[in-house]
Amino acid sequence: MNCPFCKEPMIILELNKVEIDFCPNCSGIWLDEGELELLYSIDKSDSELQKLFQQTTSSKEKSYKCPICRKRMIKTQFSKTDLILDRCPQNHGIWFDKGELEKVLTIKSNSSSEKILSLLKDMFSYNKSQEAE
Repeated sequence: MNCPFCKEPMIILELNKVEIDFCPNCSGIWLDEGELELLYSIDKSDSELQKLFQQTTSSKEKSYKCPICRKRMIKTQFSKTDLILDRCPQNHGIWFDKGELEKVLTIKSNSSSEKILSLLKDMFSYNKSQEAE
């Protein structure tokens, strides 16, 4: 799968037994439908997490295409913050630019998200040390 932002091939990483697509070029993360719920270790049918995502039309950010269906993704505001995410209109998944998944996990924190945050910090610190070389 290619990154919706920079079009480079993404790699598959495992976080808390969930396979995510990670772009080593721009550090963006694609989560397929239901993977965010799996990272939080909550039932996919639990609508509490879904209620935190509201479609917005006020964003001036560039719209990306879903890496699965190639349809333009919709801009989604997370939990009444200034954080704007890209979500596939066909519900294939959510695109997180660099650092956005960390912010989401910090805002809606639980024991599972704390573990994932620790793994993400390790991953991003590894990328920063590579960039310095």
